[in-house]
Amino acid sequence: MKLKKLLHWSIIFPVISSAFYLLGGLNDTIFSNIVGAILLFATVLAAVHHAEVVAHKVGEPYGTIILAICITILEVGLIISFMLSGGEGAMTYARDTVFAAVMIILNGILGICILVGSRKYKEQFFITNSATTYLVSLIAILVLTLILPNYTSSIRGPFYTESQLVFISSACLVIYGSFLMFQTVRHRNYFVVEEPDNTTHEAAPPTILETVISLVLLIICLAVVIFMAKGLSPVIENFVENVGAPRALVGVIIAFVVLLPEGLAAIRAASNNQIQTSINLGLGSALASLGLTIPAISVVCILYDIPFVLGLDMKSIILLVLSIFTVMLSLSRGKTNHLYGTVLLVNLAAYIFTVIVP
Repeated sequence: MKLKKLLHWSIIFPVISSAFYLLGGLNDTIFSNIVGAILLFATVLAAVHHAEVVAHKVGEPYGTIILAICITILEVGLIISFMLSGGEGAMTYARDTVFAAVMIILNGILGICILVGSRKYKEQFFITNSATTYLVSLIAILVLTLILPNYTSSIRGPFYTESQLVFISSACLVIYGSFLMFQTVRHRNYFVVEEPDNTTHEAAPPTILETVISLVLLIICLAVVIFMAKGLSPVIENFVENVGAPRALVGVIIAFVVLLPEGLAAIRAASNNQIQTSINLGLGSALASLGLTIPAISVVCILYDIPFVLGLDMKSIILLVLSIFTVMLSLSRGKTNHLYGTVLLVNLAAYIFTVIVP
């Protein structure tokens, strides 16, 4: 590669951020926390850049699948590290984080994408079959993992027994695996649309070497984002405690950080009149987050005999049902408008507000 490409900001910032974290740059001083936050945000932007390079090379829907799985793997690593630490809230950390990620994706990422795209193009068009396929798979996994535990009777409380966890985890993997086969083999045309005439022409696809380097840097960026967010979590926890908010808000903040690369990529796609890519990124990651995270967490909890709360309380179930119902109506006609995006963002605001003021 040319020296100019090696000195590109998308390569320099991940290297600096990695060195800053590995050398113990994060400590209790205000200066180090500010520098860490700046490097975290720069690394997020670098992750978006490398994700777009990979997606451009492999095409849709494979590019969005790669980003969704990368983020899910790192999300699992973060959740497991917190659960194994055995700190306060360890039993509900996985549930709260996964639920926060789903609510942010359904209401926040999709809402902003729809609003940004409709403000610029008035209406944007996508394939309704793709949205229906996503939602059918997502709703099934949501009910099995976050609602059904409240109504089983083998054990008291919102828990699954070990055998139930094995069954539910297998069900999640079957649904997600079947969806991937549907998306990439049998009905790939449901998830790819030709670009409108008013979109700008793309540059030539990157070379294989550039794609491999971007894929490696994407994984590094996502890892740095997760570990930097974890390193900054004590600062976030202290802030949450000082303002008197519930500890569940910490999971929401970390979920926001984890989803930043994906969210920015989806918003950029919507701004370029590629709303189908935005939907693939958003709903695909929500599906991967549930379909892969829950089985992985279940394995760890079974092996280490960690109590694992899955069932949501009634307030959260109501907000989840509202979000799913709104998304279903918003994506039912194959075109978007600004009202759909506005309502989704109001749903997100209601979720965050009720987390802070339960």
